Amino acid sequence: MPPPSPVPIHHQDEHLLIVHKPAGLLVHRTALDRHEHDSLLDRLRQWLPPADAAGLAPAHRLDKGTSGLLIFTRHAEAARQMGRLFEQGRVHKRYLALVRGWPGPTGACDHPLARDPERPSQGQPQLPALTHYRRLARVEWPLSVDPRFPTARYALVEAEPLTGRRHQIRRHFKHLAHPLVGDATHGKGPHNRAVAAWTGTTRLWLLAHHLSLPHPIHGQPLSYHAQPEPEWPALLQRGHWLADDPAGLVPLLTPVDH
Repeated sequence: MPPPSPVPIHHQDEHLLIVHKPAGLLVHRTALDRHEHDSLLDRLRQWLPPADAAGLAPAHRLDKGTSGLLIFTRHAEAARQMGRLFEQGRVHKRYLALVRGWPGPTGACDHPLARDPERPSQGQPQLPALTHYRRLARVEWPLSVDPRFPTARYALVEAEPLTGRRHQIRRHFKHLAHPLVGDATHGKGPHNRAVAAWTGTTRLWLLAHHLSLPHPIHGQPLSYHAQPEPEWPALLQRGHWLADDPAGLVPLLTPVDH
């Protein structure tokens, strides 16, 4: 009997692996986090037989703090065809995010983004970027983050990036003045600390929860929903949430059978 997978597997064949990456784990080791020696790619390569592990490579990236669905290709032709699907805009991803404040019920951000968010944007070309979102629910918690107010407002949103810029959702919601909670780079420290203390969870509140695409080799439609980690449903137990789309909210935060 093969050893259990190190992470939940949503799809597995000779061409692809689609897995659920936990929050706080690198996709692959990088010089940007040189002191971290663990990664999802390493874990999967150790789990697979050596002959199968050799060609494994991530088809896209999730930030270390982001959890959810991630595609790995298993050989060079699958990687080439996946790159083609991304270029054609045929890979569709949706994310859950907890943001500061109450954005409008629906909206979009087309603010151009520099390629590297870690460097000053001056001198970098500004690349087209587009994110659609819809608000799922709102809450007002008794957190005095600003001494002028005894409470603070937060919202659960679903975001769909239509381009693939680095940190796109995080940077776009910062631009909208609704930064993601738990975002140490683009967010607000006082809100990050207050929500972590209130919920008992310290994390970037971003989950890649839905993925759909044609199979890169034979074209069969693939569609997957990530089972939310326990802290997501637990959010709805904190305070009195106002649901903007009750019917749409329940399946997003309910475990899914695969």
